[in-house]
Amino acid sequence: MDRSKVVAIITGAISILLAIAYLIIVQILDYRDMQPAPIMQIILDLGIGHWVLGIGH
Repeated sequence: MDRSKVVAIITGAISILLAIAYLIIVQILDYRDMQPAPIMQIILDLGIGHWVLGIGH
């Protein structure tokens, strides 16, 4: 078998393995139960709680 054919087969195998790994990672991340941040925490993190809530004059 020519060297170019061996390189093509190895490159194709690596490509298929990377594609399968990518699909597995996407599936794992998709199963996570992502909860949105509470609105109160966002307001306090932005530093606008003092005038939105009337606290910390």
